[in-house]
Amino acid sequence: MSLDFISRMLGMVFFAIVGARFGLSASGALSLPDVGASFLFGLVGTLFGLIMTPWLTVRPVLLVLRAVNAMSIEKLLITLLGLGVGLAMGLLAAYPLSLLPTELGMLAPPIFSVVLAYLLMSIFNRRAVEIWGVLGRRPTAGSKPRADPMSISSERQLLLDTSVLIDGRIVDIAKTGFIGGTLVVPRFVISELHRVADSSDTQRRARGKRGLIKLNELQRDGMMPFKIIEDDVEEEREVDDKLIALAVRIGAPIITIDFPMNKVASAQGVMVLNINALANAVRSLYIPGETFAIRIIQEGKESNQGVGYLEDGTMVIVENGKPFMDRTIYVEVTKAITKETGRIIFAVPEDRNRPKPAVSVE
Repeated sequence: MSLDFISRMLGMVFFAIVGARFGLSASGALSLPDVGASFLFGLVGTLFGLIMTPWLTVRPVLLVLRAVNAMSIEKLLITLLGLGVGLAMGLLAAYPLSLLPTELGMLAPPIFSVVLAYLLMSIFNRRAVEIWGVLGRRPTAGSKPRADPMSISSERQLLLDTSVLIDGRIVDIAKTGFIGGTLVVPRFVISELHRVADSSDTQRRARGKRGLIKLNELQRDGMMPFKIIEDDVEEEREVDDKLIALAVRIGAPIITIDFPMNKVASAQGVMVLNINALANAVRSLYIPGETFAIRIIQEGKESNQGVGYLEDGTMVIVENGKPFMDRTIYVEVTKAITKETGRIIFAVPEDRNRPKPAVSVE
Protein backbone atom coordinates (compact mmCIF):
# COMPACT_ATOMS: atom_id res chain seq x y z
CA MET A 1 0.00 0.00 0.00
CA SER A 2 1.20 3.50 -0.81
CA LEU A 3 1.58 6.34 1.66
CA ASP A 4 -1.10 8.19 -0.27
CA PHE A 5 -3.65 5.38 0.30
CA ILE A 6 -2.75 4.97 3.98
CA SER A 7 -3.07 8.72 4.59
CA ARG A 8 -6.50 8.75 2.91
CA MET A 9 -7.77 5.92 5.14
CA LEU A 10 -6.43 7.46 8.35
CA GLY A 11 -7.68 10.91 7.34
CA MET A 12 -11.10 9.52 6.50
CA VAL A 13 -11.45 7.96 9.97
CA PHE A 14 -10.05 11.01 11.78
CA PHE A 15 -12.20 13.61 10.01
CA ALA A 16 -15.28 11.33 10.23
CA ILE A 17 -14.91 11.28 14.02
CA VAL A 18 -14.26 15.04 14.15
CA GLY A 19 -17.29 15.69 11.90
CA ALA A 20 -19.56 13.43 13.92
CA ARG A 21 -18.57 15.08 17.22
CA PHE A 22 -19.02 18.54 15.68
CA GLY A 23 -22.48 17.56 14.37
CA LEU A 24 -23.45 16.22 17.79
CA SER A 25 -22.43 19.44 19.54
CA ALA A 26 -24.00 21.68 16.87
CA SER A 27 -27.29 19.77 16.55
CA GLY A 28 -29.12 22.09 18.96
CA ALA A 29 -28.03 25.27 17.18
CA LEU A 30 -28.96 23.74 13.80
CA SER A 31 -32.31 22.37 15.07
CA LEU A 32 -31.40 18.88 13.89
CA PRO A 33 -31.71 15.52 15.66
CA ASP A 34 -28.48 14.43 17.34
CA VAL A 35 -28.19 11.27 15.24
CA GLY A 36 -28.98 13.08 11.96
CA ALA A 37 -26.51 15.94 12.60
CA SER A 38 -23.80 13.52 13.71
CA PHE A 39 -24.31 11.35 10.62
CA LEU A 40 -24.41 14.33 8.22
CA PHE A 41 -21.24 15.98 9.50
CA GLY A 42 -19.54 12.61 9.90
CA LEU A 43 -20.22 11.95 6.20
CA VAL A 44 -18.82 15.38 5.26
CA GLY A 45 -15.73 14.68 7.38
CA THR A 46 -15.31 11.27 5.72
CA LEU A 47 -15.37 12.77 2.23
CA PHE A 48 -13.06 15.62 3.26
CA GLY A 49 -10.55 13.21 4.80
CA LEU A 50 -10.68 10.86 1.83
CA ILE A 51 -10.00 13.64 -0.69
CA MET A 52 -7.87 16.20 1.14
CA THR A 53 -5.67 14.26 3.60
CA PRO A 54 -2.82 13.52 1.12
CA TRP A 55 -2.73 17.21 0.15
CA LEU A 56 -2.47 18.20 3.81
CA THR A 57 0.07 15.58 4.91
CA VAL A 58 1.98 13.30 2.54
CA ARG A 59 2.38 15.56 -0.49
CA PRO A 60 3.71 18.63 1.35
CA VAL A 61 6.20 16.38 3.16
CA LEU A 62 7.33 14.77 -0.11
CA LEU A 63 7.66 18.22 -1.68
CA VAL A 64 9.89 19.36 1.18
CA LEU A 65 11.98 16.17 0.98
CA ARG A 66 12.43 16.62 -2.78
CA ALA A 67 13.57 20.19 -2.27
CA VAL A 68 16.00 19.13 0.45
CA ASN A 69 17.42 16.30 -1.68
CA ALA A 70 17.99 18.72 -4.56
CA MET A 71 20.01 21.07 -2.33
CA SER A 72 23.72 20.89 -1.76
CA ILE A 73 24.74 20.49 1.87
CA GLU A 74 26.02 24.08 1.87
CA LYS A 75 22.68 25.44 0.66
CA LEU A 76 20.77 23.28 3.14
CA LEU A 77 22.90 24.56 6.02
CA ILE A 78 22.51 28.18 4.99
CA THR A 79 18.71 27.72 4.65
CA LEU A 80 18.52 26.17 8.13
CA LEU A 81 20.61 29.06 9.43
CA GLY A 82 18.06 31.47 7.95
CA LEU A 83 15.25 29.50 9.61
CA GLY A 84 17.05 29.66 12.96
CA VAL A 85 17.70 33.39 12.70
CA GLY A 86 14.08 34.03 11.73
CA LEU A 87 12.70 31.99 14.64
CA ALA A 88 15.11 33.66 17.06
CA MET A 89 14.00 37.12 15.92
CA GLY A 90 10.37 36.01 16.18
CA LEU A 91 11.01 34.81 19.73
CA LEU A 92 12.52 38.16 20.69
CA ALA A 93 9.47 39.94 19.28
CA ALA A 94 6.96 37.55 20.90
CA TYR A 95 6.70 39.31 24.28
CA PRO A 96 6.11 42.85 22.93
CA LEU A 97 3.54 41.48 20.47
CA SER A 98 1.76 39.53 23.22
CA LEU A 99 0.99 42.83 24.96
CA LEU A 100 -1.37 43.77 22.13
CA PRO A 101 -5.05 43.73 23.15
CA THR A 102 -7.14 40.51 23.34
CA GLU A 103 -7.01 38.06 20.42
CA LEU A 104 -4.45 40.15 18.52
CA GLY A 105 -1.96 39.59 21.31
CA MET A 106 -2.50 35.82 21.05
CA LEU A 107 -2.28 35.55 17.25
CA ALA A 108 0.42 38.10 16.42
CA PRO A 109 3.49 36.33 17.97
CA PRO A 110 3.13 32.95 16.16
CA ILE A 111 2.09 34.55 12.85
CA PHE A 112 4.99 37.02 13.01
CA SER A 113 7.45 34.21 13.84
CA VAL A 114 6.28 32.01 10.94
CA VAL A 115 6.36 34.87 8.41
CA LEU A 116 9.78 36.08 9.60
CA ALA A 117 11.22 32.54 9.54
CA TYR A 118 9.98 32.05 5.97
CA LEU A 119 11.38 35.40 4.82
CA LEU A 120 14.79 34.77 6.39
CA MET A 121 14.91 31.25 4.90
CA SER A 122 14.17 32.65 1.43
CA ILE A 123 16.71 35.46 1.75
CA PHE A 124 19.47 33.18 3.05
CA ASN A 125 18.71 30.61 0.34
CA ARG A 126 18.86 33.15 -2.50
CA ARG A 127 21.95 34.91 -1.14
CA ALA A 128 23.82 31.77 -0.12
CA VAL A 129 26.85 32.70 -2.25
CA GLU A 130 27.31 36.12 -0.64
CA ILE A 131 26.65 34.81 2.87
CA TRP A 132 29.26 32.05 2.54
CA GLY A 133 31.64 34.72 1.26
CA VAL A 134 30.95 36.95 4.30
CA LEU A 135 31.40 33.97 6.62
CA GLY A 136 34.78 33.38 4.95
CA ARG A 137 34.12 29.75 4.12
CA ARG A 138 36.80 28.00 2.07
CA PRO A 139 36.68 24.52 0.52
CA THR A 140 37.63 21.82 2.95
CA ALA A 141 40.54 19.52 2.19
CA GLY A 142 39.61 16.62 -0.03
CA SER A 143 36.28 18.08 -1.04
CA LYS A 144 35.09 17.31 -4.53
CA PRO A 145 34.58 20.16 -7.01
CA ARG A 146 30.87 19.49 -7.39
CA ALA A 147 30.32 19.79 -3.65
CA ASP A 148 32.08 23.13 -3.51
CA PRO A 149 29.70 26.09 -3.72
CA MET A 150 30.49 29.17 -5.74
CA SER A 151 32.43 31.61 -3.65
CA ILE A 152 33.58 35.14 -4.31
CA SER A 153 37.26 34.68 -4.96
CA SER A 154 40.08 36.15 -6.98
CA GLU A 155 40.16 33.32 -9.52
CA ARG A 156 38.53 33.90 -12.88
CA GLN A 157 35.38 31.84 -13.24
CA LEU A 158 33.82 31.15 -16.63
CA LEU A 159 30.18 30.06 -16.81
CA LEU A 160 29.29 27.57 -19.55
CA ASP A 161 25.82 27.46 -21.10
CA THR A 162 24.06 24.50 -22.73
CA SER A 163 24.86 25.60 -26.29
CA VAL A 164 28.63 25.60 -25.79
CA LEU A 165 28.55 22.14 -24.17
CA ILE A 166 26.43 20.72 -27.00
CA ASP A 167 28.77 22.35 -29.55
CA GLY A 168 31.73 20.60 -27.89
CA ARG A 169 34.56 22.80 -29.19
CA ILE A 170 35.14 24.08 -25.66
CA VAL A 171 36.82 20.72 -24.90
CA ASP A 172 39.41 21.21 -27.64
CA ILE A 173 39.95 24.85 -26.66
CA ALA A 174 40.47 23.84 -23.03
CA LYS A 175 43.16 21.39 -24.14
CA THR A 176 45.15 24.19 -25.78
CA GLY A 177 45.43 26.17 -22.54
CA PHE A 178 44.39 29.44 -24.19
CA ILE A 179 41.59 30.04 -21.68
CA GLY A 180 42.65 30.88 -18.14
CA GLY A 181 40.42 30.36 -15.13
CA THR A 182 37.92 27.82 -13.85
CA LEU A 183 35.14 26.42 -16.03
CA VAL A 184 31.91 26.51 -14.02
CA VAL A 185 28.68 24.69 -14.88
CA PRO A 186 25.59 25.41 -12.73
CA ARG A 187 23.41 22.44 -11.81
CA PHE A 188 20.43 23.93 -13.66
CA VAL A 189 22.42 23.86 -16.93
CA ILE A 190 23.10 20.13 -16.42
CA SER A 191 19.40 19.56 -15.68
CA GLU A 192 18.55 21.28 -18.96
CA LEU A 193 21.01 19.01 -20.80
CA HIS A 194 19.29 15.98 -19.26
CA ARG A 195 15.89 17.29 -20.41
CA VAL A 196 17.23 17.73 -23.94
CA ALA A 197 18.79 14.24 -23.84
CA ASP A 198 15.42 12.76 -22.78
CA SER A 199 13.52 14.52 -25.59
CA SER A 200 11.28 12.51 -27.91
CA ASP A 201 12.85 14.30 -30.90
CA THR A 202 15.77 12.24 -32.25
CA GLN A 203 17.99 15.16 -33.23
CA ARG A 204 17.34 17.03 -30.00
CA ARG A 205 18.06 13.88 -27.99
CA ALA A 206 21.37 13.38 -29.81
CA ARG A 207 22.36 16.99 -29.08
CA GLY A 208 21.61 16.54 -25.39
CA LYS A 209 23.64 13.34 -25.18
CA ARG A 210 26.54 15.02 -26.96
CA GLY A 211 26.45 17.84 -24.41
CA LEU A 212 26.56 15.37 -21.51
CA ILE A 213 29.48 13.51 -23.13
CA LYS A 214 31.44 16.76 -23.52
CA LEU A 215 30.62 17.68 -19.93
CA ASN A 216 32.03 14.35 -18.74
CA GLU A 217 35.18 14.93 -20.81
CA LEU A 218 35.75 18.29 -19.14
CA GLN A 219 35.30 16.67 -15.72
CA ARG A 220 37.37 13.58 -16.41
CA ASP A 221 40.35 14.91 -18.32
CA GLY A 222 41.28 17.67 -15.88
CA MET A 223 42.56 19.84 -18.74
CA MET A 224 41.33 22.95 -16.89
CA PRO A 225 40.04 23.66 -13.37
CA PHE A 226 36.39 22.66 -13.47
CA LYS A 227 33.51 22.57 -11.02
CA ILE A 228 29.77 22.10 -10.84
CA ILE A 229 27.87 24.51 -8.59
CA GLU A 230 24.47 24.19 -6.99
CA ASP A 231 23.59 27.91 -7.09
CA ASP A 232 20.18 28.68 -8.54
CA VAL A 233 18.32 31.87 -9.39
CA GLU A 234 14.82 30.99 -8.29
CA GLU A 235 13.25 34.26 -9.40
CA GLU A 236 14.03 33.37 -13.03
CA ARG A 237 12.40 30.46 -14.90
CA GLU A 238 14.33 30.12 -18.17
CA VAL A 239 17.81 28.56 -18.07
CA ASP A 240 19.38 31.40 -20.09
CA ASP A 241 17.82 34.01 -17.79
CA LYS A 242 19.09 32.12 -14.74
CA LEU A 243 22.61 31.98 -16.19
CA ILE A 244 22.69 35.69 -17.02
CA ALA A 245 21.39 36.62 -13.56
CA LEU A 246 24.02 34.37 -11.95
CA ALA A 247 26.74 35.93 -14.11
CA VAL A 248 25.63 39.41 -13.01
CA ARG A 249 25.57 38.33 -9.38
CA ILE A 250 29.08 36.86 -9.27
CA GLY A 251 30.69 38.95 -12.01
CA ALA A 252 31.66 36.01 -14.23
CA PRO A 253 31.80 35.91 -18.06
CA ILE A 254 29.61 33.47 -20.01
CA ILE A 255 31.03 31.19 -22.70
CA THR A 256 28.42 30.48 -25.40
CA ILE A 257 27.77 30.05 -29.12
CA ASP A 258 24.15 31.21 -28.86
CA PHE A 259 23.85 34.55 -30.69
CA PRO A 260 20.57 35.70 -28.99
CA MET A 261 22.06 34.80 -25.59
CA ASN A 262 25.15 36.81 -26.55
CA LYS A 263 23.08 39.92 -27.29
CA VAL A 264 20.86 39.69 -24.18
CA ALA A 265 23.80 39.07 -21.82
CA SER A 266 25.86 41.89 -23.35
CA ALA A 267 22.90 44.26 -22.97
CA GLN A 268 22.90 43.49 -19.23
CA GLY A 269 26.60 44.22 -18.89
CA VAL A 270 27.78 40.61 -18.80
CA MET A 271 31.03 39.80 -20.59
CA VAL A 272 30.42 37.14 -23.24
CA LEU A 273 33.05 34.87 -24.81
CA ASN A 274 31.56 33.54 -28.04
CA ILE A 275 33.26 30.45 -29.48
CA ASN A 276 32.04 31.41 -32.96
CA ALA A 277 33.73 34.81 -32.64
CA LEU A 278 36.94 33.04 -31.63
CA ALA A 279 36.63 30.69 -34.61
CA ASN A 280 36.18 33.67 -36.94
CA ALA A 281 39.24 35.35 -35.46
CA VAL A 282 41.54 32.38 -36.12
CA ARG A 283 40.24 31.48 -39.58
CA SER A 284 42.52 31.93 -42.55
CA LEU A 285 42.27 35.47 -43.89
CA TYR A 286 42.05 35.80 -47.65
CA ILE A 287 42.44 39.19 -49.30
CA PRO A 288 41.28 40.21 -52.80
CA GLY A 289 43.56 38.81 -55.48
CA GLU A 290 44.60 35.67 -53.56
CA THR A 291 43.82 32.27 -55.07
CA PHE A 292 43.03 28.87 -53.62
CA ALA A 293 41.36 25.60 -54.59
CA ILE A 294 37.83 24.76 -53.51
CA ARG A 295 35.18 22.17 -54.38
CA ILE A 296 31.83 23.53 -55.58
CA ILE A 297 29.15 21.48 -53.85
CA GLN A 298 25.89 23.40 -54.35
CA GLU A 299 24.19 26.21 -56.23
CA GLY A 300 24.07 29.72 -54.81
CA LYS A 301 21.04 31.93 -54.31
CA GLU A 302 21.86 34.15 -57.27
CA SER A 303 21.90 33.03 -60.90
CA ASN A 304 24.91 30.96 -61.96
CA GLN A 305 26.52 31.04 -58.49
CA GLY A 306 28.31 28.07 -56.96
CA VAL A 307 29.00 27.54 -53.26
CA GLY A 308 31.81 25.73 -51.49
CA TYR A 309 33.25 25.60 -47.97
CA LEU A 310 36.77 25.84 -46.61
CA GLU A 311 37.98 23.30 -44.04
CA ASP A 312 37.21 25.72 -41.20
CA GLY A 313 33.59 26.06 -42.39
CA THR A 314 33.92 29.43 -44.12
CA MET A 315 31.39 29.80 -46.95
CA VAL A 316 32.82 30.68 -50.37
CA ILE A 317 30.39 32.06 -52.96
CA VAL A 318 31.78 31.71 -56.49
CA GLU A 319 30.30 33.90 -59.20
CA ASN A 320 29.80 31.91 -62.42
CA GLY A 321 30.66 28.80 -60.42
CA LYS A 322 27.56 26.75 -61.23
CA PRO A 323 29.10 25.11 -64.34
CA PHE A 324 31.83 23.67 -62.08
CA MET A 325 29.39 21.80 -59.80
CA ASP A 326 31.01 18.80 -58.02
CA ARG A 327 34.46 19.85 -59.22
CA THR A 328 37.48 21.25 -57.41
CA ILE A 329 38.59 24.47 -59.07
CA TYR A 330 40.92 27.39 -58.44
CA VAL A 331 39.23 30.66 -57.54
CA GLU A 332 40.38 34.23 -57.06
CA VAL A 333 39.08 36.22 -54.09
CA THR A 334 37.16 39.38 -54.98
CA LYS A 335 36.05 40.37 -51.48
CA ALA A 336 35.50 38.98 -47.98
CA ILE A 337 32.95 40.16 -45.44
CA THR A 338 32.79 39.32 -41.74
CA LYS A 339 29.49 39.16 -39.87
CA GLU A 340 28.64 38.28 -36.29
CA THR A 341 27.50 34.88 -37.54
CA GLY A 342 30.68 34.17 -39.54
CA ARG A 343 32.82 35.12 -42.55
CA ILE A 344 31.83 34.88 -46.22
CA ILE A 345 34.29 34.97 -49.11
CA PHE A 346 33.29 35.99 -52.64
CA ALA A 347 35.39 34.73 -55.54
CA VAL A 348 35.46 34.07 -59.28
CA PRO A 349 36.87 31.07 -61.16
CA GLU A 350 40.41 31.43 -62.47
CA ASP A 351 41.03 31.14 -66.20
CA ARG A 352 43.12 28.00 -65.72
CA ASN A 353 39.93 26.06 -64.84
CA ARG A 354 38.50 26.56 -68.29
CA PRO A 355 39.37 23.99 -70.95
CA LYS A 356 41.90 25.21 -73.46
CA PRO A 357 40.60 25.43 -77.04
CA ALA A 358 41.71 22.61 -79.29
CA VAL A 359 44.52 23.51 -81.69
CA SER A 360 43.82 22.32 -85.22
CA VAL A 361 46.67 20.69 -87.12
CA GLU A 362 46.68 21.23 -90.86
